[in-house]
Amino acid sequence: MTGGPSLQTLFAASAIAIGDRAMLITGPSGIGKSELTLALVDRGANLIGDDQVMLTRDEISNSGTLLASPAPNIEGQLEVRNLGILPCPSRRDVPVALVLALDPDAPRWIDKAGQIELLGMAIPMIRLTPNGTVLPIKAEWALQHYGQKF
Repeated sequence: MTGGPSLQTLFAASAIAIGDRAMLITGPSGIGKSELTLALVDRGANLIGDDQVMLTRDEISNSGTLLASPAPNIEGQLEVRNLGILPCPSRRDVPVALVLALDPDAPRWIDKAGQIELLGMAIPMIRLTPNGTVLPIKAEWALQHYGQKF
């Protein structure tokens, strides 16, 4: 065994860390991923990556945990609409606990999280409507109530 990553890929999403858990934010272009990321960073989350993140499944040192890190070419940068691409400190190698999909057709309520498979791993997924002033709070609550614990 070499100790290195067994699988790695770039993934189209923004990602933040709250404590020791990462949340990937997905959705079509222009739906508000960067705006939600900015709002969560303003509320105390740490940026991992904006627009693209590097996902790594490290079997040996992390027992199959999926890790999120910044994409190398855009590390430490966050797009702030109307202001440009601005510097923002970022974190690396944070275990992915939840995928949050911004979706105008998200259900009004759910009984349990859905799932998405990334690099062969099942990760909880929640769909949220991408509007409203409480979206960052909903995202934090989704992580708290539906995200994996490590």
